[in-house]
Amino acid sequence: MNAPDQKETLHRYLKNAREALLWKLDGLDDYDVRRPMTPTGTNLLGLVKHVASVGVGYLGDVFDRPSGIDLPWFADDAEPNADLWVPAQESQEQVIDLHHRAWAHADATVEALDLDAEGAVPWWGERGQVTLHQILVHITTETHRHAGHADIIRELIDGAVGVREGMDNMWTGDADDYWPQHRGRIEDAARAARQHATGSDGAT
Repeated sequence: MNAPDQKETLHRYLKNAREALLWKLDGLDDYDVRRPMTPTGTNLLGLVKHVASVGVGYLGDVFDRPSGIDLPWFADDAEPNADLWVPAQESQEQVIDLHHRAWAHADATVEALDLDAEGAVPWWGERGQVTLHQILVHITTETHRHAGHADIIRELIDGAVGVREGMDNMWTGDADDYWPQHRGRIEDAARAARQHATGSDGAT
């Protein structure tokens, strides 16, 4: 068996992650893709916007391959976290278009360079001298991390779950009966563990 090509493998995992993240928007209206689902404002469309924007930097500018894509939320005078949410005047279609343009540019960088190609990440300071291999690992793990955030956010919105389109990777039995019982069993175990540790179940 031939050893897999390392760059192709890393690139494939990155593509899978970003496609899974974008898929989490499917079927939702403009409110649900933007609505903050955590105290820190985590939202689906903001995650797509953030990951695409970061990809432009790491797989473009870092290797002296500017994309020409305007990212005003990264300007010096932009407010904090401006890349992690989407104002009403920015349409869902614009963010999806950004996703496609950003990753087309990133893909071209990956295809053009060898894994040992060198780049520079100014915002990393002294450790900013990098290779394409290192950046592919970095951006792939970050994209999968945010795809995991999106998994949970989407389930909280409408109960939809799954790894990516056509592959939910979930138990396929009678979900109507199984999942409430499964969740209840986990809740009971958590309460029992607290009672064991503190002598109280925390009920009020």
